[in-house]
Amino acid sequence: MNTFRYLYRRLGSTLPMLVMVGLITFLLIHITPGDPAAVVAGENASQEAIDAARHRLGLDQPFLVQFWHWLVAVLHGDLGTSFTSGKPVTELIFDRMPITLSLTAGATLIGLLIAVPLGVFAATKRGSWLDKVTIFGTSLGIAAPEFFIGLLLVLLIALELGWLPATGYIPFEEDPVEWARRLTLPSITLGLGVAAELARQVRGAMIDVLSRDYIQTARAKGLSGFSIIIKHGLKNAAIPVVTVLGLQVRRLLGGTVIVEQIFAMNGVGSLAVRAVFLRDLPVLLGVALTTAVIVLIVNLLVDMSYGYFDPKVRAG
Repeated sequence: MNTFRYLYRRLGSTLPMLVMVGLITFLLIHITPGDPAAVVAGENASQEAIDAARHRLGLDQPFLVQFWHWLVAVLHGDLGTSFTSGKPVTELIFDRMPITLSLTAGATLIGLLIAVPLGVFAATKRGSWLDKVTIFGTSLGIAAPEFFIGLLLVLLIALELGWLPATGYIPFEEDPVEWARRLTLPSITLGLGVAAELARQVRGAMIDVLSRDYIQTARAKGLSGFSIIIKHGLKNAAIPVVTVLGLQVRRLLGGTVIVEQIFAMNGVGSLAVRAVFLRDLPVLLGVALTTAVIVLIVNLLVDMSYGYFDPKVRAG
């Protein structure tokens, strides 16, 4: 019952947040230079054709009226129609969403596979050369931009060595092996930054946990180091790590905009870039709202995971 009340409260606070996201995005788009009606009307269109296009798209209405019409349509499950392609925005986003979600999931997996063992080893060997190398490597990983890592991987792994394809995407249902091969390089490009940030968090959390009294008691009972780390260390160090992992989702979704351009993957990021250049307002609003929903869902799952890692949170 407590869980349902918690979910009800969180969902209740989510709706006003989504409205604010839509309003801010709507405002930013409208103050950006450029005229969507001129883009829709064509390059050499007359002023009369541009005015007609503006009226047809509803862009001649006051700002708040436009926002209200968009909000009412969204509440009915309609994200509008693309100015340029004439297709429903929902269809455009959901057609490309598997690419972006696959890339985000792959980057998260790579980040965890690197960060958890690296952070644990660095914490258990605090002050050693491994710890120092980890600190230096994670600093480098945090500082390195995704576009630099991506281009380096393309030049070295794809073009020079020919181990993996450099561009394109194959759906999982068509060829699972090729799907994984084409996701590897872009996932590594995004995942290295996540791994660097998470490794630092794992190291810091494990150092704090390993200094606790119950860890010393477990050692005094003769438990093996591996058992202490897995059963007592990692679980108790998980809350700050999971929190940072949830925050990294925003970074990953933003990073896909660049990575999809480098690896020629037509995901939601590429859709957003195209919509910016074409001033396709419904698509931009739909992408912003969809991204906000994904981030809020991830944050909700992170909050709910606290109860599993910490019984005190569950009891509260």
